[in-house]
Amino acid sequence: MKKPIYIFFALLFFSAMIFVACDDTVAPNEEIPDKNVSYSQHIQPIFNISCALSGCHDDATAAAGLRLTSWLNVTANPQIVFPGEPDNSMLVWAIEGNTSVPPMPPMNSSVLPLTRKQIKGIRTWIAEGAKNN
Repeated sequence: MKKPIYIFFALLFFSAMIFVACDDTVAPNEEIPDKNVSYSQHIQPIFNISCALSGCHDDATAAAGLRLTSWLNVTANPQIVFPGEPDNSMLVWAIEGNTSVPPMPPMNSSVLPLTRKQIKGIRTWIAEGAKNN
């Protein structure tokens, strides 16, 4: 008789995980706008949650020589972030899964891929000049 209760709670848990994973907010109750994207308010929080983690693109590991822990680090290489041109930015290629660069986060990672709204926010931030705002 206990088995149906375990199944119920397991389904409830996994449903909650899917719901949370589909959340496009960067911080509680804050969505990424379609324009005037702020690096500190919208972009860095995405990096903090999905990229600048221990063993990835934090200051200690700097996987592939890339640190996504500050605006200065993110914009240090114009090949990674080409201000004003998201289509020429390797960061965009990686988060969109462009075949010319390894996808980020990697397929075998425990980190979920970025949402469409998060990717659009990063693209918009770059298109608006990748400002330190």
